[in-house]
Amino acid sequence: MAKAAKSKSLLTEQSQSFFRNYINNASPVGFETSGQKLWLDYLKPWVDTQFTDVYGTAVGVINPDHPFKVVIEAHADEISWFVNYITSDGLIYLKRNGGVDHQIAPGMRVIIHGKKGPVKAVFGWPAIHTRMHNPDQKEPQPKVDNLFLDCGARKKEEVTKLGIHIGAVVTYQEGFEELAYGNYIGRAFDNRIGGFMIAEVARLLKENKKKLPYGLYVVNAVQEEIGLRGAEMIARRIQPNVAIITDVTHDTSTPMISKIIEGDIVTGKGPSLAYAPAIHNKLLQFVEDIADKKKIPVQWRTLSRSTGTDTDSFAYANDGCPSVLISIPLRYMHTTVEMLHKDDIDNTIRLMYETLLALSPKTNLSYF
Repeated sequence: MAKAAKSKSLLTEQSQSFFRNYINNASPVGFETSGQKLWLDYLKPWVDTQFTDVYGTAVGVINPDHPFKVVIEAHADEISWFVNYITSDGLIYLKRNGGVDHQIAPGMRVIIHGKKGPVKAVFGWPAIHTRMHNPDQKEPQPKVDNLFLDCGARKKEEVTKLGIHIGAVVTYQEGFEELAYGNYIGRAFDNRIGGFMIAEVARLLKENKKKLPYGLYVVNAVQEEIGLRGAEMIARRIQPNVAIITDVTHDTSTPMISKIIEGDIVTGKGPSLAYAPAIHNKLLQFVEDIADKKKIPVQWRTLSRSTGTDTDSFAYANDGCPSVLISIPLRYMHTTVEMLHKDDIDNTIRLMYETLLALSPKTNLSYF
């Protein structure tokens, strides 16, 4: 493992301001448009052209006329809930939209995105006093079918009057905060941190006047959280020659996580590279060599049959596309306090940027 390079942060005041706004903005699965608009506006000065597809995946392109195409990609969507049933006394029951964790829900504040605008609500939960009458009974555990929202209404008609409807999407309210020692917390770092980092790569290429010998497609895909759907669509459309995917991966240094199963990854120690069938071995070696040469620290893990990321969609699209995954370590994934380290942001951006500068259509990625 290379030693960390001691250097000034790559982020500007403008990029840090965008980062905070982008993390705080809601972008639930299937409803990513507002976040994608923010992202496209920020990206516009750094690319030659932009386009979107019918489901909302957003793409910025540098050198759009070049026949050799390289993708750097992240996904824009966050886990959320759907309004599924409204009781006569104004309580709201839900259905998952992506892999949202029901166990963290009790007592949480949410935003219901209704037809008349956002409505604040809470996940109600019976007080501890009312749950402890019979010591022989087990404590009730949160489940999707016993969790409900209280928006202040006491009748179904009062709920609908607020613009809340079946199918309205619900996101947690908690946003971005800075903690001690360079740690950040936020809702949906999975994976708007990736969207932020690929935009920063485009910015650095433009500001440093770098000329690439290929077309670069900066892709922020939708609907990853429900099956890599956005990446599947856009990979078929772009038909890239090489794809570099960035997503989050688990920090395994906190309690109740088995390193035997999940590997040994820690926030603050650099981006994670992984072995998996979808990850192209020669491209992975190319990225590792860049990390060694530029003294960018990396960590390693294995991902077995599937990476669980958009890497799988790009790798197996069309006639196959050499693909690699560069992940940023994250604590407490799919909670409202996802935590990452600012040094990992810089080093992940740096690794993607340096890889793009070294890559060319002549790079030999053939196994034979």
